[in-house]
Amino acid sequence: MALSSGKIVVGVDGSKSSVEALRMAGKLAPALDTGVHAIACWHFPRMYEGYVPPDFEAFEASAKEKLEAALQQAYGTEQPAGLTTELLRGPAPELLVQAGEEAALLVVGRRGHGGFRGMHLGSVSTACVAHAACPVLVLHESGKVHTRGGREHAEP
Repeated sequence: MALSSGKIVVGVDGSKSSVEALRMAGKLAPALDTGVHAIACWHFPRMYEGYVPPDFEAFEASAKEKLEAALQQAYGTEQPAGLTTELLRGPAPELLVQAGEEAALLVVGRRGHGGFRGMHLGSVSTACVAHAACPVLVLHESGKVHTRGGREHAEP
């Protein structure tokens, strides 16, 4: 498989599984001769439309803080060579699938912030697996092992 863009795209929402996605991308990047491109998506919640004037700067600033905190948790002071970041406004499933069109790999966490408990995959990871043009790697939080019965337990 030819690596078209030289990047591994990582969806970051600040959750533990997205931090694991960053860590894994950092480990895979040298082996695939790629860089890591971390993307945080933000969107103005529909429940506020028509009621409150949107403070887009606040939502973007919050996404930027989550992205920076996740990068710090994943890499500390030793960020991977070629690391790039991007803040995108819009729905994460669509934007990450679009970003994956030219990527060597798309990496996301299994469950992020939001969605419905009990789902095997989150809505973002499900959309990425179903629609991305590149290979997709979905990661769990560190220390979690999932069995076929859906039960979660700590790694031995």
